[in-house]
Amino acid sequence: MRNTLLILLIVVLPLIVNAQEKPVTQSIYLELGGAGLPYSLNYDFRFDKDRIDSWGMRVGAGGYSISGGDSFFSAPIQVNKLFGKNGHYFEFGAGATFLAFSRETYSYCQSGYNDPDTGEFICTDLFTSRSDFTEFILEIDGSPNVMGTLNFGYRKIPVDGGFMWKVNLNPIFNNSGFWPLWVGVGFGYAF
Repeated sequence: MRNTLLILLIVVLPLIVNAQEKPVTQSIYLELGGAGLPYSLNYDFRFDKDRIDSWGMRVGAGGYSISGGDSFFSAPIQVNKLFGKNGHYFEFGAGATFLAFSRETYSYCQSGYNDPDTGEFICTDLFTSRSDFTEFILEIDGSPNVMGTLNFGYRKIPVDGGFMWKVNLNPIFNNSGFWPLWVGVGFGYAF
Protein backbone atom coordinates (compact mmCIF):
# COMPACT_ATOMS: atom_id res chain seq x y z
CA MET A 1 0.00 0.00 0.00
CA ARG A 2 2.80 2.36 0.89
CA ASN A 3 4.57 1.71 -2.42
CA THR A 4 1.35 2.33 -4.34
CA LEU A 5 0.88 5.71 -2.64
CA LEU A 6 4.49 6.63 -3.33
CA ILE A 7 4.19 5.70 -7.03
CA LEU A 8 0.88 7.58 -7.31
CA LEU A 9 2.44 10.65 -5.67
CA ILE A 10 5.43 10.52 -8.02
CA VAL A 11 3.14 10.30 -11.07
CA VAL A 12 0.46 12.83 -9.98
CA LEU A 13 2.64 15.51 -8.32
CA PRO A 14 4.35 16.63 -11.56
CA LEU A 15 0.94 16.91 -13.25
CA ILE A 16 -0.37 19.13 -10.44
CA VAL A 17 2.76 21.32 -10.50
CA ASN A 18 2.58 21.66 -14.31
CA ALA A 19 -1.12 22.55 -14.14
CA GLN A 20 -0.38 25.32 -11.63
CA GLU A 21 2.50 26.68 -13.71
CA LYS A 22 0.42 26.98 -16.86
CA PRO A 23 0.15 30.70 -17.67
CA VAL A 24 -3.09 32.65 -17.76
CA THR A 25 -3.93 32.94 -21.48
CA GLN A 26 -7.68 33.68 -21.60
CA SER A 27 -9.97 36.36 -20.23
CA ILE A 28 -13.58 37.44 -20.32
CA TYR A 29 -14.24 41.14 -19.75
CA LEU A 30 -16.73 43.96 -20.10
CA GLU A 31 -15.36 46.98 -21.96
CA LEU A 32 -16.94 50.43 -21.79
CA GLY A 33 -16.08 52.42 -24.90
CA GLY A 34 -13.24 50.83 -26.82
CA ALA A 35 -13.58 48.80 -29.99
CA GLY A 36 -17.16 47.76 -29.15
CA LEU A 37 -18.14 51.46 -29.32
CA PRO A 38 -20.68 52.02 -26.51
CA TYR A 39 -19.78 48.81 -24.65
CA SER A 40 -19.05 45.14 -25.34
CA LEU A 41 -18.63 41.79 -23.60
CA ASN A 42 -15.41 40.18 -24.87
CA TYR A 43 -13.49 36.91 -24.89
CA ASP A 44 -9.71 37.23 -25.34
CA PHE A 45 -7.28 34.35 -25.85
CA ARG A 46 -3.63 33.80 -26.79
CA PHE A 47 -2.74 31.72 -29.85
CA ASP A 48 0.22 30.27 -27.92
CA LYS A 49 -1.34 28.61 -24.85
CA ASP A 50 2.03 28.58 -23.06
CA ARG A 51 2.85 32.31 -23.28
CA ILE A 52 0.73 35.24 -22.21
CA ASP A 53 3.08 37.74 -23.89
CA SER A 54 2.20 36.54 -27.39
CA TRP A 55 -0.23 37.17 -30.22
CA GLY A 56 -3.90 36.63 -29.52
CA MET A 57 -7.40 37.60 -30.50
CA ARG A 58 -10.46 39.17 -28.96
CA VAL A 59 -14.07 38.79 -30.10
CA GLY A 60 -17.04 40.50 -28.54
CA ALA A 61 -20.59 41.73 -28.83
CA GLY A 62 -22.42 44.80 -27.58
CA GLY A 63 -25.26 47.15 -28.31
CA TYR A 64 -28.53 48.58 -27.10
CA SER A 65 -32.19 48.97 -27.91
CA ILE A 66 -34.35 51.85 -26.73
CA SER A 67 -38.10 52.21 -26.54
CA GLY A 68 -38.32 54.64 -29.49
CA GLY A 69 -37.39 51.81 -31.86
CA ASP A 70 -33.72 52.69 -32.24
CA SER A 71 -31.26 49.84 -31.80
CA PHE A 72 -27.53 49.33 -32.23
CA PHE A 73 -25.40 46.16 -32.35
CA SER A 74 -21.60 45.92 -32.53
CA ALA A 75 -19.20 42.98 -32.82
CA PRO A 76 -15.52 43.91 -32.32
CA ILE A 77 -12.86 41.52 -33.62
CA GLN A 78 -9.18 42.31 -33.09
CA VAL A 79 -5.82 40.59 -33.31
CA ASN A 80 -3.57 41.80 -30.51
CA LYS A 81 -0.13 41.30 -28.96
CA LEU A 82 0.84 41.66 -25.31
CA PHE A 83 4.32 42.89 -24.34
CA GLY A 84 5.51 42.63 -20.75
CA LYS A 85 5.80 40.30 -17.78
CA ASN A 86 4.69 39.67 -14.20
CA GLY A 87 1.12 40.79 -14.78
CA HIS A 88 1.86 44.16 -16.45
CA TYR A 89 1.38 44.29 -20.21
CA PHE A 90 1.35 46.82 -23.02
CA GLU A 91 -1.34 45.82 -25.51
CA PHE A 92 -1.21 46.59 -29.23
CA GLY A 93 -3.91 45.48 -31.67
CA ALA A 94 -5.88 46.15 -34.83
CA GLY A 95 -9.15 44.91 -36.19
CA ALA A 96 -12.67 45.77 -37.23
CA THR A 97 -16.00 46.37 -35.54
CA PHE A 98 -19.02 45.16 -37.44
CA LEU A 99 -22.16 47.11 -36.65
CA ALA A 100 -25.82 47.15 -37.48
CA PHE A 101 -28.52 49.57 -36.44
CA SER A 102 -32.08 50.59 -37.08
CA ARG A 103 -33.62 53.96 -36.53
CA GLU A 104 -37.23 54.98 -36.41
CA THR A 105 -38.11 57.30 -39.32
CA TYR A 106 -39.93 60.42 -38.27
CA SER A 107 -40.71 63.87 -39.63
CA TYR A 108 -40.83 67.24 -37.92
CA CYS A 109 -40.84 70.90 -38.75
CA GLN A 110 -37.62 72.82 -38.50
CA SER A 111 -39.52 76.09 -38.96
CA GLY A 112 -43.04 77.27 -39.72
CA TYR A 113 -45.83 79.67 -38.86
CA ASN A 114 -49.48 79.72 -37.79
CA ASP A 115 -51.96 80.31 -40.61
CA PRO A 116 -53.83 83.53 -39.69
CA ASP A 117 -57.10 82.23 -41.16
CA THR A 118 -57.22 78.74 -39.61
CA GLY A 119 -54.71 79.05 -36.76
CA GLU A 120 -53.13 75.81 -38.00
CA PHE A 121 -49.34 75.45 -37.88
CA ILE A 122 -47.80 75.19 -41.37
CA CYS A 123 -44.34 73.72 -41.88
CA THR A 124 -42.07 75.70 -44.14
CA ASP A 125 -39.03 73.48 -43.68
CA LEU A 126 -39.96 69.82 -43.18
CA PHE A 127 -37.22 67.45 -42.07
CA THR A 128 -37.50 63.67 -42.32
CA SER A 129 -34.85 61.56 -40.63
CA ARG A 130 -33.21 58.82 -42.64
CA SER A 131 -33.36 55.35 -41.16
CA ASP A 132 -30.15 54.34 -42.97
CA PHE A 133 -27.93 57.05 -41.47
CA THR A 134 -26.56 57.48 -37.98
CA GLU A 135 -23.55 58.89 -36.23
CA PHE A 136 -21.51 57.28 -33.50
CA ILE A 137 -18.28 59.28 -33.17
CA LEU A 138 -18.01 59.20 -36.99
CA GLU A 139 -20.82 59.31 -39.54
CA ILE A 140 -22.06 55.87 -40.53
CA ASP A 141 -23.91 55.67 -43.82
CA GLY A 142 -26.01 52.53 -43.98
CA SER A 143 -26.46 49.36 -42.00
CA PRO A 144 -24.77 46.92 -41.71
CA ASN A 145 -21.38 48.59 -41.79
CA VAL A 146 -17.83 48.27 -40.46
CA MET A 147 -15.31 50.50 -38.66
CA GLY A 148 -11.59 49.88 -38.46
CA THR A 149 -10.10 49.91 -34.95
CA LEU A 150 -6.65 50.18 -33.41
CA ASN A 151 -5.71 49.43 -29.82
CA PHE A 152 -2.90 50.85 -27.64
CA GLY A 153 -3.19 50.24 -23.93
CA TYR A 154 -2.24 48.79 -20.58
CA ARG A 155 -3.54 45.46 -19.29
CA LYS A 156 -3.15 44.20 -15.71
CA ILE A 157 -3.50 40.42 -15.46
CA PRO A 158 -2.67 38.60 -12.21
CA VAL A 159 -0.03 35.91 -12.74
CA ASP A 160 -2.31 33.25 -11.20
CA GLY A 161 -5.50 34.54 -12.84
CA GLY A 162 -8.43 36.35 -11.32
CA PHE A 163 -9.65 39.95 -11.60
CA MET A 164 -8.09 41.74 -14.59
CA TRP A 165 -8.49 45.28 -15.90
CA LYS A 166 -7.35 47.35 -18.86
CA VAL A 167 -7.34 50.92 -20.17
CA ASN A 168 -6.72 51.69 -23.80
CA LEU A 169 -6.75 54.25 -26.58
CA ASN A 170 -8.80 53.03 -29.55
CA PRO A 171 -8.49 55.17 -32.68
CA ILE A 172 -11.38 54.35 -35.04
CA PHE A 173 -11.81 55.00 -38.76
CA ASN A 174 -14.18 54.41 -41.65
CA ASN A 175 -14.94 55.94 -45.05
CA SER A 176 -16.12 59.15 -43.28
CA GLY A 177 -12.87 59.84 -41.45
CA PHE A 178 -10.54 59.07 -38.57
CA TRP A 179 -11.07 59.69 -34.84
CA PRO A 180 -7.85 59.23 -32.81
CA LEU A 181 -9.17 59.87 -29.28
CA TRP A 182 -11.70 57.12 -28.55
CA VAL A 183 -10.90 55.34 -25.28
CA GLY A 184 -11.95 52.15 -23.53
CA VAL A 185 -11.90 50.73 -20.01
CA GLY A 186 -12.34 47.04 -19.35
CA PHE A 187 -12.58 44.75 -16.35
CA GLY A 188 -13.22 41.04 -16.00
CA TYR A 189 -11.75 37.66 -15.15
CA ALA A 190 -8.54 36.07 -16.47
CA PHE A 191 -7.94 32.33 -16.42
